[in-house]
Amino acid sequence: MTLSALLLRHQANFSPVLPVDLNGPAVARLDFSARNPRVATADLRDTAAFAQLVEALLADQHATIGIGGYLENRVIYRRSAHFGPGAAEEPRSLHLGVDVWLPAGTPVLAPLPATVHSLADNDNFGDYGPTVILQHELEGTVFYSLYGHLSRREWQLLRPGQLLTKGEAFATVGPFPENGDWPPHLHLQLMTDLQGRNGDFPGVARPSEREKWAALCPDPNLVLQSKFI
Repeated sequence: MTLSALLLRHQANFSPVLPVDLNGPAVARLDFSARNPRVATADLRDTAAFAQLVEALLADQHATIGIGGYLENRVIYRRSAHFGPGAAEEPRSLHLGVDVWLPAGTPVLAPLPATVHSLADNDNFGDYGPTVILQHELEGTVFYSLYGHLSRREWQLLRPGQLLTKGEAFATVGPFPENGDWPPHLHLQLMTDLQGRNGDFPGVARPSEREKWAALCPDPNLVLQSKFI
């Protein structure tokens, strides 16, 4: 059984990742692809200005929480050399997780029992900032979930090997610049295999490698279960 099928089978047993209703009227889908002209033409290197744009996009939809992004080919990664925008290579712009844009300080909860696999502060401009990778097991299948753009305050209290119960708060959404210098949001990503990595995993891939990365990183909405994605 694939991980996607296994997650679908157990969906009714997952706890929320965030203490908000991701299917409520305050939530809207945000589009960061070239199809959105307000994003495509914006200079997003200034994080404060980027945050104002996110707030404006939400206000346009009478929302306070934004969500989306799985396998979205985004233009927003042009803001940082971390994603390889050089002419000599194909830049990374295919998003492998789901982002939930909401206020810094929002608690992040374990959706099912977990072990803290690894931690890292990926502090490049535009990177994850404080990051947690959790290890899970369902019906004998081991898989991983990554939480990026966190606050250092709670993150620094975690330790590899630490056990978390389902629904336990273990982190909070971080403010910029400590969250990798992004408008506050949570990046959630699922992985079938960490490929030997610790505290980090690519969250953005080259569009030409979509099939490979989609197989390795199933849709996080199997856990989040939001109708807006």
